[in-house]
Amino acid sequence: MDPAQRVVIIGAGIVGVNIADELASRGWTNITVVEQGPLDMPGGSTSHAPGLVFQINPSKTLSSFAKYTVQKLLSLGCFNQVGGLEVAETPERLEELKRKHGYGCSWGVPSSLLSAEECLSIYPLLSKDVVRGGLHIPSDGLALAANAVQRLIVRTRKVGVRYIDKTPVTGIEQRDGRVTGVKTRSGTIPADLVLSCGGLWGVELGAMVDLTIPLLPVGHQYAKTTSLSVRRGKNPPNGASLPILRHQDRDLYYREHGDQLGIGYYGHRPMPVVAATLGDTPARVSEDNMPSRMDFTPKDFEPAWELSQQLLPVLRESKVATGFNGIMSFTPDGAPLVGMAPNLDGFFVAEAVWVTHSAGVARAVAQVLTTGRSEIDIAECSLSRFEDVQLTPAFIKETSQQNFVEVYDILHPLQPRESLRELRVSPFYERQKELGAYFLETGGWERPQWYEANASLLDQVPDKWKPVPRDPWSARYYSPVAAVEAWKTRTAAALYDLTSIRRLEISGPGAVRLVQRLSTGDLVSKKVGSVTFMLLLDAQAGIKSDIFVTKLSAENLLLAVNGPLDFDYFTREARAQSKVAPEQWAQVRDITSGTCCIGLWGPSSSDIITKASQDDFSSKSLPYSYAKKVYISGVPVIASARSFVGEKGWELCTSADNGLRLWDTLMHAGRPLGLVAAGRSAFEALRLETGFRSLGLDMSTEHNPFEAGLAHVLDPRKQDYVGYEAIKKLAKQQSSRRLRGLSINDGRSVVLGKEPVFWNGEAVGYIGSAAFGYTIGKPIAHAYLPATIQDGDLVDIEYFGRRIQATVTSDTSLKLSSGSKLRSRNDGLDSNSFTARL
Repeated sequence: MDPAQRVVIIGAGIVGVNIADELASRGWTNITVVEQGPLDMPGGSTSHAPGLVFQINPSKTLSSFAKYTVQKLLSLGCFNQVGGLEVAETPERLEELKRKHGYGCSWGVPSSLLSAEECLSIYPLLSKDVVRGGLHIPSDGLALAANAVQRLIVRTRKVGVRYIDKTPVTGIEQRDGRVTGVKTRSGTIPADLVLSCGGLWGVELGAMVDLTIPLLPVGHQYAKTTSLSVRRGKNPPNGASLPILRHQDRDLYYREHGDQLGIGYYGHRPMPVVAATLGDTPARVSEDNMPSRMDFTPKDFEPAWELSQQLLPVLRESKVATGFNGIMSFTPDGAPLVGMAPNLDGFFVAEAVWVTHSAGVARAVAQVLTTGRSEIDIAECSLSRFEDVQLTPAFIKETSQQNFVEVYDILHPLQPRESLRELRVSPFYERQKELGAYFLETGGWERPQWYEANASLLDQVPDKWKPVPRDPWSARYYSPVAAVEAWKTRTAAALYDLTSIRRLEISGPGAVRLVQRLSTGDLVSKKVGSVTFMLLLDAQAGIKSDIFVTKLSAENLLLAVNGPLDFDYFTREARAQSKVAPEQWAQVRDITSGTCCIGLWGPSSSDIITKASQDDFSSKSLPYSYAKKVYISGVPVIASARSFVGEKGWELCTSADNGLRLWDTLMHAGRPLGLVAAGRSAFEALRLETGFRSLGLDMSTEHNPFEAGLAHVLDPRKQDYVGYEAIKKLAKQQSSRRLRGLSINDGRSVVLGKEPVFWNGEAVGYIGSAAFGYTIGKPIAHAYLPATIQDGDLVDIEYFGRRIQATVTSDTSLKLSSGSKLRSRNDGLDSNSFTARL
């Protein structure tokens, strides 16, 4: 974007001021920050935040944000690096800290697992009767957020950033789908770009442009004790020298304020707030008079006080001196909200950002606005990541409150929501329940993991396919029935529900042009009926998504994409294309809910389809990577000859009203031939065996196609697509890392993802996709590793504090007992071969 355009940032908290600073440091010259409160203490969440910065997080993105926040606040002299200590009272939490230590190794945040005695040596106030052990992160500490805001205001003013305080925003001006200004009670501020950084007022700012901001302000208890005699003279006023402390088993955290102790508590009832009811921010804000601080509710704090005295016996000699319920922003999944509004060009959102991630988010926003991409993949924080059913007021309120309750809980990677279920079900749902499907949820969809009806076949599974016992963690949300379903897929046939895969229809005279310029695939030269696997790249060739495009006609395309972000991308680009060239208009429709899809795969699939349909499904009539319209028992179906699991078969898509008949017809035809319904657990294992990458696990904007082993998706004859210039440069370089396959040598230790990988004693990568490979009888995984590591080299994976040996392979695709190779997505050109064909 043009750095001279008029930028208005709404909100002078830690996020808004950081964004102003990041943009100004990149040469942006016309920036105005408008704030409803006084600049010296605006009165939002920044004004009362206790400032604890713990950098280790299950999310690599959030951990990266926190690391940069520490770095920047240190440079400002606004970070007290006292370290962080997380303690365990229960055996389960002790194991969780081992897993968290692994995250630290994966994300580059040094930490140490401590015994109970070691915890007491660095935090003498702890009770030895409560603490079993802990995790110490030396680089954690306290963000002096309010101080940082004032220093950034001074710095940015010197380079021309303008600040207007005590000025509430009343509306957003727009014309022809773009923002043109920010309305205030004092007049309108012209703008080409507006950034909403209002924090707990973000919902109201979004409403000004008819944009749902899935954020819930929630009151959170924080109290200070009276003076502690053992800490007198140890710290400057409000200062700290002991590590920040978290006791997550009891939803508590602690920091020093001079000789007082601050106590934060998440164990109380959720206290949702509607920001619009808070009224105007006063002209003079103080600690006792700010809109983001509600009155303390002592009754809610009683359990916290009792638990705190058990953990820190010195508190028995003190009392609660003061307290408040501070308003914080929670989202349905706990991540920030970052990105351009899908319905209004020039309106950008950076909301639900805690102090911990503030500078990191600000840098990412500045990079997106300046270069078009963030160096850190921010897909999981994207404003557009939610499905429509997840943007209803009821969903936002309930799930955000649930996130408040669970913020310190030990959550399994597969753990589903317990409430607001059955929001989206496929037409096969009733049949799946009859088969004893165990459902997990994603994007509001109920997806079968396995079918208990197949448990009766466990005794028939050959020894080489039998599942191995699992440890308690990897055994959660898993059943050995998945082994039956994988075995049947490889030896007979299985039916997979693919309805939750998002399907888009792009039509119009500009449909091919739209996809052609955004993707690596070449549609112009493809025949009608072709199915092309493509990548969507950013300008630096980072992988935004992988998609399948079926050319139904010259002006009608069917796309299988990854989710809401792809829909938002195509919709936005179609709108831009039609403005530049009206004759090249394209309509983008999400047809997922009106359709359904079945994967019929396995050696017996041809015999099954022959019984179910009169149409010709032979490879001559329907070759691999082609689609055509067929009829199955009177049901019109688009059949695509492709497979995610490496076995022959088809994807069969039809309208939702015909779905149940299609399911019943295939099951009736296939049961005598060994057909079973199979779930996501088997699908993921077979997908990984076949070498298919998974977006978000095995590739993201932080990876390019050469590193990801996807050079074969790049057509060397095609030019002028997003990322092409970067691809040309990358093709002439040797990648320093590559996505590699790992097979775990003991044959039984199943890892779940994000665990660190060690080589010669150093952490060199982390696990992406992981599963038990039923075809070869051992666990397998993907990981990006240095290019110097060779096939056959041994590495170690750290899993709950223990090291598991694995062997590196260049390709995770397998060979069947017959010797025929599974259809792999890992075969193709390397950068040298690609360059030779340019």
